[in-house]
Amino acid sequence: MFMNNDFMLYPNFKTKALTFSYDDGPKEDRHFIELLNKYGLKGTFNLNSGFMPETKNENDRVSLEEISSLYEGHEVAVHTVHHPFLEKMPASVIVTEVLDDRRNLEKHLNYPVRGMAYPFGTYNDTVIEACKNCGIKYSRTTEAHHNYILPEKWLKMPSTCHHADERLFELADKFVNSSPKKETRFATHGWLFYVWGHTYEFRTDEDWARLEKFFKLVSKRDDVWYATNIEIYDYIEAFRALEYSVDLSKVHNPTGIDVYLLHEEKQYKIPAGETAKF
Repeated sequence: MFMNNDFMLYPNFKTKALTFSYDDGPKEDRHFIELLNKYGLKGTFNLNSGFMPETKNENDRVSLEEISSLYEGHEVAVHTVHHPFLEKMPASVIVTEVLDDRRNLEKHLNYPVRGMAYPFGTYNDTVIEACKNCGIKYSRTTEAHHNYILPEKWLKMPSTCHHADERLFELADKFVNSSPKKETRFATHGWLFYVWGHTYEFRTDEDWARLEKFFKLVSKRDDVWYATNIEIYDYIEAFRALEYSVDLSKVHNPTGIDVYLLHEEKQYKIPAGETAKF
């Protein structure tokens, strides 16, 4: 996947990244975001604009008017307007569900919405093609691999695990206490720990306490980049876009994002638009 087996580091030479992905925009997102912000973590929130009230009230969902302020510092992404089984729909309906959700959300945001999570985690080739044509760069499934590998196909994006997974703390312990190069002899990239769920699943004080225990374990670490899904996508794609000379002694970064790598055990920063010599 990477040229010359150079090891992909994350921004500021970090070896690990952590991201979250949460669906549907229930009112529990408000407390969840308070905790994310408390611990310096970042996440992506996949919203169904068709079920969201325009203004904040006692409804069981976040309102459209508050998404800009509530999710500030995080990412808002598509989850379709009405949360249908997309694979059961014709392509025209899929496009409408995705584009209308983008349009509704973007009216309240200052950036284009480019990410997504599939409703119910289901999809087929028609869904993938329709989402791609709607400007969606990645879409999360409900599949879990219990690892820290990078996505191979962005529109079939799996996670490390769901937050209720019985292996969550086992995976977290390994993530904070080990390193990619130590665990995998021929590793070519830093780890990505990707957790997903729905905040309405936190029904009791014990549920929230378990979440905060996890946040305490994985937060405020010097070797971890805390990022949204779209930040992860943009960075990895920038790394994959690096252009090498034939003898591999020079590398050019044609993107607008600074890229970091380890080449023959020496760290390099490849600034946006610049060429570096090894």
